[in-house]
Formats: sequence, C-alpha cells, structure tokens
Amino acid sequence: MTRGWWLTACAVPLVVLPSSVWRIPAAFDHGITFGERMYVVLLSVASELLAFAAIGLVARWGEVFPRWVPYLGGRRVPTTAAVVPAALGAAAVTFVFTALTVVSGIRGTTIRGDELPSDFPGLAGGWEGAWFHLCYTPLLLWGPLLAVLTVGYYRRRRGAARRAAGA
Repeated sequence: MTRGWWLTACAVPLVVLPSSVWRIPAAFDHGITFGERMYVVLLSVASELLAFAAIGLVARWGEVFPRWVPYLGGRRVPTTAAVVPAALGAAAVTFVFTALTVVSGIRGTTIRGDELPSDFPGLAGGWEGAWFHLCYTPLLLWGPLLAVLTVGYYRRRRGAARRAAGA
C-alpha cells in the first residue's frame, strides 16, 4: 500500500470531523430536548465511525478479518463484501452532500422541501456563516474520496485474485 492511498484513506475521517465538531455545541443549546441532543451527538459519532471505516479499504483488516471476529477471524474478506457497501456509501454521501446541498441552496429549501428558516446556519452572516461553511464544505470530499478508495481496493484485490489463480 502506497503512502498516497494511506493519506487518502486518512483524509476521509478528517473531512467529516469539522462538521461533527460543529454540531456538538448545538446539542447543548437552550430549548433542545433530550432526544434532539442524543440525535445530534449520535449523528456526529456515527458519521465519524462510518468515515473511519474507509481506512479498512487500505488496512489489513479490510482484506483479512481480525482473529477476534467469531467464525471469520483469519479468513479473507470477500471483495464484494467491502466493495458493495463502500460504493453504495460513496454514491449516497456524494448525492447528499453535493447534489442535494446545491439544489437546496439554489431553491432556498431544506432537503425535505420546506423553506429554509431565517436562522439557518448557512444564511447567517459574518463569522457564524463563515464558520458553518468552513466546517461543512469538506463534506463535499467524503463521497469522491471514498469512491477513489473503493475503486483502488477493487483493482488491488482483483489483481491479487488473478495472480493467485494464475500461480
């Protein structure tokens, strides 16, 4: 595995991190219910965990199940078991964070079609708006980076399978 692939894989959780950190203070605003607080915190944690899974596309545990995994430990990870979820994830986050974000911005509506509230962070001026865009713009890279890693993983594993079959 080359350094470039490792850096690309490590970039995925890093491009998700600013938005996760930005959301956490919102969970503790006045008037936020306990359920909303849990949603915001769990959304941030789940986003980071999913982003971290991209490292599996370049790490050993993405090719061979770790020994501690019951029934599967030490066995090869089927290529499709990694490629299909990664490709679907790349398509989903690309769609959500590029197409829907751009459409929402142009139309002035939320993803659900409701009009953007006047206190929507992207509409805020000054430092609040700049901070929001600084934290959320890196999310546009999540899908494309994951797609590149998925294609690289597939090609690497396919090439290894061909070499093994030819030997």
